[in-house]
Amino acid sequence: MIPKETIDLIFETARIDEVVGDFVHLKKRGVNLLGNCPFHDEKTPSFTVSPAKGIYKCFGCGKGGNAVNFVMDHEHFSYPEALKYLANKYNIFIEETVRTPEQEEAANDRESMFIVSNIANEYFQDQLFNSDEGRAVGLSYFKERGFREDVLKKFLLGYSPEKSDAFSTHALKEGYKLEFLEKTGLTIPKGSRNYDRFHGRVMFPIRSLSGRVLGFGGRILKSNVKGCKIPQLSRKRNLSQK
Repeated sequence: MIPKETIDLIFETARIDEVVGDFVHLKKRGVNLLGNCPFHDEKTPSFTVSPAKGIYKCFGCGKGGNAVNFVMDHEHFSYPEALKYLANKYNIFIEETVRTPEQEEAANDRESMFIVSNIANEYFQDQLFNSDEGRAVGLSYFKERGFREDVLKKFLLGYSPEKSDAFSTHALKEGYKLEFLEKTGLTIPKGSRNYDRFHGRVMFPIRSLSGRVLGFGGRILKSNVKGCKIPQLSRKRNLSQK
């Protein structure tokens, strides 16, 4: 087992531009870097790397994530293998400890929840900027309050659609397990239906010092929602409390 302190150090040390730059020729484009996507064939570069945010995103195929995600996807590594690769690149010593089966299961569950939360954050961002509803409702809400798009993107803010099962349906269709959607608090199963905890809201990710998504806060935009007299911050689910 790789100690949590070492994992945090790897996330904090790994620079997305350096990691991706080992495999992709990148050119400066404003504050970001641009190159041809390594995950699909393309003639016009649509693969963007943001050193400030520590993430990459392909607007052609949709691939995105942090330095660890990139190594996992590009090199077909497991999560521990990707961590060891980056530790070696940045001369970070790993002193592994032995886990009990229970600790191993708990760690795997925790990592699955991080992955689900990251996917949810990407989904909410995509909805805010690229869906008709998101732009008309969520983006308008932010702009009316003086937020520029570059600021919204910098802090990874998003929008969850009004439809009560939009995210849950998307995540299940993409192959993510209901067990972890429920454990993160993003999905609430009721009978044969799965409902989103957050819907019809602008979304605020809660992140660790290393940039990992721990949970979310959501602001309801409609004042007539049952049980809500005025817009308010929804209950946050924080993975650090698991």
